[in-house]
Amino acid sequence: MKGTAIAKSTLRTVVVPTEHGGWGFTLEPVLLGFVVAPGWPALGLGLATFAAFLARRPLRIVVADRRRERRLERTGIAVGSVAGMAVVAAAGLALAIVTADESFWWPLLVSIPLVLVQLRFDLDNRGRELLPELLGPIALGAAAPMIILATGLDWEIAAGAWLVLVARIVPSILLVRMQIRRAKDQTFVTLPTSTTGVAAMLAVAGAAVAGWTPRLAALGAVLVAAWGSVSMWRPPVPAKTIGWTQMVVGLIVVGTFAVGYHAGW
Repeated sequence: MKGTAIAKSTLRTVVVPTEHGGWGFTLEPVLLGFVVAPGWPALGLGLATFAAFLARRPLRIVVADRRRERRLERTGIAVGSVAGMAVVAAAGLALAIVTADESFWWPLLVSIPLVLVQLRFDLDNRGRELLPELLGPIALGAAAPMIILATGLDWEIAAGAWLVLVARIVPSILLVRMQIRRAKDQTFVTLPTSTTGVAAMLAVAGAAVAGWTPRLAALGAVLVAAWGSVSMWRPPVPAKTIGWTQMVVGLIVVGTFAVGYHAGW
């Protein structure tokens, strides 16, 4: 029993990401794609997206252990985990290909360079820097337009869905980084968060005027910017609280897009 518990603990340590925000940034595009265009392609691409997300931590462990020329118990678990996630991702992608009504490849092709840069930083233990923290979630956001395209919807709504996610991701990550610095009594600046929040509102509003996004989606961008403005002047909160509140903000963004799309707003 004790050995089984230790093995389960090791597996959890190897596979389960510790970043609360990462779960939200993975869930949001999959959920957005699913509520806009439900079906088998959404299920397949959702599985592939979560498998790719969960492969990141064990892959980093495998590379780190091989660089140190060591093989620990966790190394074998990490290798098996990466292989297992690759199988799940391939199965999900195959399901999407078989059931898709239309081609859905261009968002994946756009996201691949972003993934490669983010992965390079990650494997060099530089994943906490700003660039990889931005590129990773933006690349995961490709799941939404892929799902939307796979069901035969127009490329404009697919591009609009990705734009809305990027408009949520960039100011939110800058806000979180600023909040963490505040909590540690380190120097911080508010200008990047406030300016990207305004830019996000303008971008989503322009997309709504062009017909790429529902008009209600602009409300989501406004809420993100408003929350950032309020958070900058409130007392710092623990990192876990920041993560959960950001997940709520992300779900609101997804909800406004989905409701607006189906209601024609």
